[in-house]
Order: sequence, then structure tokens, then C-alpha cells
Amino acid sequence: MTDRSPVGALIHGSTPPAELAGACRAVEDLGFGELWLAEDYFLLGGVASAAIALQATREIPVGLGVVSAVVRHPAVTAMEISTLSQAFLGRLRAGIGHGVPFWTGQMGLYPKSPLKSLRSVLENVRALLDGKTLSIEEGPYHFDQVALTHPGPAELYAGVVGPKSLQLAGELADGTIMSALTSPEYLQYAREQIAEGAAKAGRDPQGHQLPTFTIFSVHEDREVARGRARSALAFYLLALGPTALTAVHGITEELAEILALQDLSQIEAALPSGWVDAFTVCGNPADCIKRIQELLDAGATSVVLAPFPAEANDEILQLTAAQILPHWSS
Repeated sequence: MTDRSPVGALIHGSTPPAELAGACRAVEDLGFGELWLAEDYFLLGGVASAAIALQATREIPVGLGVVSAVVRHPAVTAMEISTLSQAFLGRLRAGIGHGVPFWTGQMGLYPKSPLKSLRSVLENVRALLDGKTLSIEEGPYHFDQVALTHPGPAELYAGVVGPKSLQLAGELADGTIMSALTSPEYLQYAREQIAEGAAKAGRDPQGHQLPTFTIFSVHEDREVARGRARSALAFYLLALGPTALTAVHGITEELAEILALQDLSQIEAALPSGWVDAFTVCGNPADCIKRIQELLDAGATSVVLAPFPAEANDEILQLTAAQILPHWSS
């Protein structure tokens, strides 16, 4: 056990900007160990949200999980990260990933090689944070004598799912943000891939952080919570499709058949009950404690709860603080 809870919370992108500071304060005051904000296009701006969260809270680590590698030039990304890291020393966890292809496609952003783009961004952001001056003409991004005025150390995380991207994270990042739908089985797979990448770079994977996002629904009535989680799971599966997250369970063909229904309500009805158990944290408080601990035992360094449905967020967080978080209090 540590002084800081291994259980964190994710702020919904649907949160009105005017309510964001209060929502962040509530997460800290309720005793959660960390706070994460997403940059889901086109909801809340991730960097602006992280700044609001850091200013609104006192000590809690704040994670930005994640910004897409392709929506900003890495010099701008480095500048934003450096500004927040130097203003709030030791509290920012900055996540960079590929981004959801549908959203980046809406902006006409189609990298020739998403993996090469992410590598370039992670390498160049790190170099700029380390105080280096960059002049690069080849590759996806151009630099001409670019250097930060306020460089400084920052924790860089990769928000990735597939094997090559996980290996890249092990090679270059301080941690990897485990996507919602992460299961203990996927955590084991991801750790193996990350360790392979770390070995290439001569790094020790033991210090690699694995904050693990999860669909979360808790209610005194187990079936109410499971129904809510099922709805959220159907949405995520339709949005993401078959990935390594689901492949480790050997359900690729069955999932493809269900997703072919296309209608969200039909997909929700067709989901096997076991999938709700595999890909979410849901049920009554005792059920949720058990599943969170399973994720921690599988290698998650923290479990970041994404409450569903969003309209029940306050109710869910209050119940979690009262009946779940004390399980890990020292």
C-alpha cells in the first residue's frame, strides 16, 4: 500500500468547460489517486483541460491521455508539455498516441506511417524537453533551429494498443496508457511487447508505468451496473472494432459478426455476458474491488475509472469513494 490510492478517475469529455475545475477538485477531494483527462476530438481540448485541472487541484497527479501525434507539430506539443511541467513540477503525465483514425481523418490528417510519425514525435518532444536544438529536414516534421526557452524534465507516456506501438512505447516512453477494454490478459500481452521494446533500447521495463483505463459502472444493484457497462462496451467495441485488446481473447471472428449488425442496440443485445466481465469493471462495490485488484495484480500501476453513464458520474464517484477506495487506504 502507498499513501496515494492506485485508483484514479477519468473526467468525461462531455463535462461542460465551466464545470471542469469543480469536477477536478471533487476527484481529488474524494481521495482518488490520480486524475486523467482525454483529448477526444471535438470535445474538450486536452492541454487546456490539463491546465485547468492542475490549477484547480493541489497535489494529485494529472494525466493528459492522450493527444494525437498528428494534430500538432511536435515542437508545439513539447512547448505545451514543458510549460505545464515547469509550472506544476512533478504532477503532469503527458500522453501521446496515434489518435482515433476517424477523428484525425475528419481533419484530413492521414500520416503515411502512423508508427513513424509517433516515433518522430516521441523522440523529438523528448529531445526538446532535454534542452536540445533541433534542425531536421527529413521525416514527417521539419525543424529549423528549434529549441525551447523553458525546457525541463517531463513524464512522457504513449497511448497505444498494437504490438509494434507497444514495443515503441517500451523503447521511448516512461509509461504506456492502457486503453479502455484492457483486461488482465491484455496487460500480460502488453507487458511482453513493452519489455521487448525496452530491451532494444537497453532500458529496464520494471519502471515502466501502466495506468489502465477502464469502463466503470458501480451500483448497489449489480444488474443495474452491468446493464450500464454493457451499453458503454457496445459503444466502444463499435468505435474501435477488433484490436489487440480483443484478439488476446480469441473473439475476433465472433466480434466481427456482432459488429456487422451495425445497429448499436442490436450489438448491445448480442454481446455475450462474459465480455462485460472481461472488458469492464462493473457490478456492486465488492465486484468492482475484486476486478480492480485483478488488473493491479496483472501489472497495472494504477486503474483509472471512466464512469458510465456520464449523467451518473457524481453518484458513481461518491459511491466509489465511500465503498471502494477505502480498500486500498493505508
